[in-house]
Amino acid sequence: MTGSTERNFIVIREPKPVPYEVMFARQMERHQAVADGTEPNTLFLLEHPPVVTLGKDTDEANLLLSRAGFEEHGIEVLETSRGGDVTYHGPGQLIAYPILNLNHWKLSVGWYLRTLEAVLIDLLADYGLHGERVEGLTGVWVKGAKVAAIGIGLRKWTTIHGIALNIQPDMKHFGYIVPCGITDKPVTSLAQLLDEVPSFDEVSQRFEEHFCTHFEL
Repeated sequence: MTGSTERNFIVIREPKPVPYEVMFARQMERHQAVADGTEPNTLFLLEHPPVVTLGKDTDEANLLLSRAGFEEHGIEVLETSRGGDVTYHGPGQLIAYPILNLNHWKLSVGWYLRTLEAVLIDLLADYGLHGERVEGLTGVWVKGAKVAAIGIGLRKWTTIHGIALNIQPDMKHFGYIVPCGITDKPVTSLAQLLDEVPSFDEVSQRFEEHFCTHFEL
């Protein structure tokens, strides 16, 4: 690792849901600037309007509605450059897109994924929940159900895409897909796991704090 002086960093919070394609364009613009060193490492925190995204490894069989069917429910379907299979994003879900130049940390995809998982596990612990990893899979789980999905991309050792933590999304939307192509494990949310649902702002603040701790920012 290099010194923290090379880890200039800002957080950008979006006050209302941002369409996926708009946010992807912003990610790519920021990615180029971070990779070139003209902008600081950046963490975007936001929500998306309802959207189903298809990763590079998506099996179309994991879409349980036709494209017209998704449209009828007000859900976009978009291809993405991240790894993994199909996933859902929508209001009530914390989306975190870290744009980090890993030359200033560690040139390891595995290390980066495990560190993101550690951030989520510590956040869940704040609410008395035991977050777990599942061998061979990415993301974080509670009692065998997935509460946070992770899908990343890397170019020039600078990251794009990120995590989606279910706070209080519309859970029926997950029933229109096979989330991440995993057929034998359910999806859950903080609203289902806790007696009192924390606000989006509170969860995003805790995420930011744990992110800064684990990435030594």
